[in-house]
Amino acid sequence: MREVAEAADRAFSLLPARPDDLSPAGRGSSVARRLRADPDTVERDLVKLVLTIVELLRQLMERQALHRVDEGDLTEEQEERLGLTLMLLHDRMAELCDRYGLTLADLNLDLGPLGTLLPP
Repeated sequence: MREVAEAADRAFSLLPARPDDLSPAGRGSSVARRLRADPDTVERDLVKLVLTIVELLRQLMERQALHRVDEGDLTEEQEERLGLTLMLLHDRMAELCDRYGLTLADLNLDLGPLGTLLPP
């Protein structure tokens, strides 16, 4: 785990700092505080990122499935199987979030001026 934390720290040190990362004395200069990867939370943060991506894909698949149902492209059996699969995936996501002390709302990243990643 220590190796992962050190690798993340090296990767994050390459990222440009955001304006709010500048220290008050450093505003207007190029000196900025860098994101620090905390070895104690790196696993949870990585899980949060992975679950966010999986949740985004799950919601996209759900929308596509609803579109196909509305278009009448699926048989009744396919609709049932698809609905069951999406419900099971949602339940597994909730279980994984519980395991790591997260909620599904925690996975909705704030993209600044673009809004949130996932719909409310």
